[in-house]
Amino acid sequence: MARVTVEDCIRVVPNRFDLVLLASQRGRQVAAGSPLTIDRNNDKNPVVALREIAEQTISLDDLQEILIQGLQKHLQSDEPEEEFLELLADEHSYAGEPAHQLEIEGLALDEETSDDEEELFEDIAEEE
Repeated sequence: MARVTVEDCIRVVPNRFDLVLLASQRGRQVAAGSPLTIDRNNDKNPVVALREIAEQTISLDDLQEILIQGLQKHLQSDEPEEEFLELLADEHSYAGEPAHQLEIEGLALDEETSDDEEELFEDIAEEE
């Protein structure tokens, strides 16, 4: 088989930058032991990856998804961590704010007020 050229792959992946990213990701997969979809013919991993892209024997959407996941450094979670909530409560208590009045992203910290605190609040309300 003739050598793969970039022109063969550009028909499948029109953007050269995307082509480089996808071919390098596939080359890494081949080096890691991923099964080949074509015969190797003594070609090195990057050439095999380009040939697979040119012949459309691999799913480019799946390859792109794996590439994106590999480049992500931090995944956002929906809920704040419990340790973060405790640290934030401590920080507010040092600032003189009662911890039971804190709300973080719609989550209220459940801290019950003691009877002494309730009496104190009632005394302050009566004085005003």
